[in-house]
Amino acid sequence: MTEKTEKHIQQDPELEANLALDRAKDFWTKYSKPVSSIGLIIIVLGVGYYAYKTFIVAPKKVKANDAIAAAQDYFAMDSLDLALNGDGRNMGFLRIESNYSGTDAANLAHYYAGAIYLRKQDFPNAIKQLKDFSTSATQVQASAYRMLGDACMDGGKKEEGADYYKKAGSLNDKDPFTSSENLFRAALAYETIGKNDEAIALYKEVKEKYPKTDKGMLVDKYLARLGVTQ
Repeated sequence: MTEKTEKHIQQDPELEANLALDRAKDFWTKYSKPVSSIGLIIIVLGVGYYAYKTFIVAPKKVKANDAIAAAQDYFAMDSLDLALNGDGRNMGFLRIESNYSGTDAANLAHYYAGAIYLRKQDFPNAIKQLKDFSTSATQVQASAYRMLGDACMDGGKKEEGADYYKKAGSLNDKDPFTSSENLFRAALAYETIGKNDEAIALYKEVKEKYPKTDKGMLVDKYLARLGVTQ
């Protein structure tokens, strides 16, 4: 295309529009098949995802919630074996974990199973179950960390236990009594394994943040035995 012709086209809007249309037609002729294929793939994936969420995930969640209710009832009645393993008709927490993996109910089942194993003093299984649990609800997660601390301490993993107590105490500072208790446990645990600097730091944190709690009023005695008198 000569410079003169190009200038003429730019001065003629109708001619320029027709040329653009011809280019668009050429593009569609050349690429219509791959573009159509990509569009079809996107539609199929979208429909498939909707169907998966509607007809598989949603019913699975409903069934999982129904299943865990019976296990929770047994747990509340202190029937720990039935809560954990089921009664032959209703599932226990262990089967809920495997049958409904990926649901909120299965995640919660790990929490309950961990609590049961801890009470049974089966510390390795308690640790495994509680490590598989997670939630954005800080009070519940702090409780899980505290149980992990107990299981690790009693299971011979004292440093790991101290770390979990510290996590529990640092997670939910809006609850002064629980937080102070967990941080105090962490300090005691670090002191037990000879990590006195960590223990002192945590005792001081309890004293500064939670002076009116039971543990806040006790820490001076524990600081004094570590050589800290002010």
